[in-house]
Amino acid sequence: MKLLTSNNPLEWVTRFAPLIEPGGPALDLASGNGRHSYYLNSIGCQVTAIDKNIPNLVQGLNNIEWLEFDLEDGSPWILEGKLFKGIVVTNYLYRPLFPVILNSLDENGVLIYETFCLGNEKLGKPSNPDYLLKSGELLTVFSEDLKVIAYEEDTLGENQKYVKQRICAIKLLPGSTALF
Repeated sequence: MKLLTSNNPLEWVTRFAPLIEPGGPALDLASGNGRHSYYLNSIGCQVTAIDKNIPNLVQGLNNIEWLEFDLEDGSPWILEGKLFKGIVVTNYLYRPLFPVILNSLDENGVLIYETFCLGNEKLGKPSNPDYLLKSGELLTVFSEDLKVIAYEEDTLGENQKYVKQRICAIKLLPGSTALF
C-alpha cells in the first residue's frame, strides 16, 4: 500500500541520500509519483523508479529509468542481478521484498526506508496490520546484514499525524568497519 503525503521528498530521505555514492545507481522502490526519484536525480544519482503504475506524465523525464512492474504479483524480480548504491522505500510495505532489497544493495550501498507501523491505525490510514510494521521490525530485519546509521520509531507530522518507523543503513563488506 502506497500513500503519499505531498510532492516534496521526505526529510528522512533528504537527510540521508547524500550518503549515496555520487553518480551511483539508486532505486526508488514503489516510486508513486516519483518525488524521491526526482530528488535522487537532482543530487546526481542514476535513478531507476519502479512502481505498479507509473504516471504517463513522468515517463521519460529527467534521465530517470521508469519501470512499470507489479511488486506483489509473484513475478520474478525484474532487476535481478542489478545492484544499487542507494535504495529508497517510503510509505510502502510488502514484506516478501525484504530479501530482494538486501540482495539488490551493492557494497557500501545505502538503504533509506520509512513507512507506517503499528499505532498508526489509531490515527488513520493505513490501518490494516498487513501494511503496518511491528515495533522494531525494520531494525530486526535489516540490522543483521547492514550497519545501522539511524533508526526511529515515532509519531510524525504536524497537521496529520502518522506513526512510522524509519531506518538508514549501509551494506558494508564482511568484517569492514569503514563507512566508505
